[in-house]
Amino acid sequence: MKSPEWEIGDIFREYEHLLPKVSREQRKVINALKNCRTSALGGHIANCKRCGHKDQSYNSCRNRHCPKCQHNKKSDWVQKRIDELLPVDYFHVVFTVPSSLSALALQNKRVFYSLLFKKVSETIKEVAKNPKRLGAHTGFFCVLHTWGQKLTEHPHIHVVIPKGGLSLDKRSWIEPRSNYLLPNKILSKVFRAKFLEGLFENFDELEFFGRISHLQKKNEFLALLAESKKKDWVVYAKKPFAGPKQVLRYLGNYTHRIAISNYRILKVENGKVSFRYKDYQDDSKIKVMTLSAKEFMRRYLLHILPPSFVRIRHYGLFGSKYKKRNLELCRYLLNAKPKFLKRDEAKREVAKQFRPTLGEIKKCPICTGLSLGPFFEVAPFFDTS
Repeated sequence: MKSPEWEIGDIFREYEHLLPKVSREQRKVINALKNCRTSALGGHIANCKRCGHKDQSYNSCRNRHCPKCQHNKKSDWVQKRIDELLPVDYFHVVFTVPSSLSALALQNKRVFYSLLFKKVSETIKEVAKNPKRLGAHTGFFCVLHTWGQKLTEHPHIHVVIPKGGLSLDKRSWIEPRSNYLLPNKILSKVFRAKFLEGLFENFDELEFFGRISHLQKKNEFLALLAESKKKDWVVYAKKPFAGPKQVLRYLGNYTHRIAISNYRILKVENGKVSFRYKDYQDDSKIKVMTLSAKEFMRRYLLHILPPSFVRIRHYGLFGSKYKKRNLELCRYLLNAKPKFLKRDEAKREVAKQFRPTLGEIKKCPICTGLSLGPFFEVAPFFDTS
């Protein structure tokens, strides 16, 4: 794929001076974006043992908010998930919160997002155990996204969950009665009640300043919760994945996604940034939005996560210390040939999706056909200017 003409790091390098005071964590991310794969971080010189040709490459910042540094992370993560795939179909379910709570989320990221994970997991496990629904223990993993296509604040949780679960006595595998796993309306109502209750219980841990400073008064805060309770909390399930390729493609291209990739940026000039976005309210049409560079950077920085905050989490059968034993039991009870790829086939599928790193595939321009791997020796260097 052709390299993008513009990168997020370019925008910060040219227009960072327009930003007001930023937090320590935001400053760390900005510096990482600006320095990624530049001489500031040093690099490596690969020397061809056969012809003596030298090739220079710079180090990456490895920051999780950098669009250029997610390749190896997501590839390694997908490899670990291969052994956890069960021979059943998988569903993709999305839990969202109303926009009336967005400002509260921004000012209390760690508390709000942690509560979001907790209440989503409680909702799924509670509804799944209900004999009127599935009547089973289930396992799933959740991925936090905090953005919309226009880079505005839109916290939501993506869930990948197998079609079915272990019976409550753990003696059989139970599949749903129809082609959907759990009813969306029930999930929405239970999630809404649990999350609002959680916000109320965590009132003393929340901070309120600026445009929501009035929420410091408990009656104002209760009014916000009452207003949010009247709204529809969107929970929807996408169609089941059609097979192993679709599951692996989702795992690789979705779990480690950040707010915006460099490939969506079309133009940066005269203090303005133009980028592509998908308008879900207009039949998912691709459109172009232009923002001032200052506003673009402000929106991007909204999605910097708190330090050490985990944005991919496993729950239920997949989240306990008995995960390995649970997976073995599930496979035993399913007692069927996997619909998904065997491990060797899965590895090949992952290899197709994730191209090897530069050092594995780049060939010496002088000695054609020679890979960097066995023929090149690599030595580090650092910018001393």
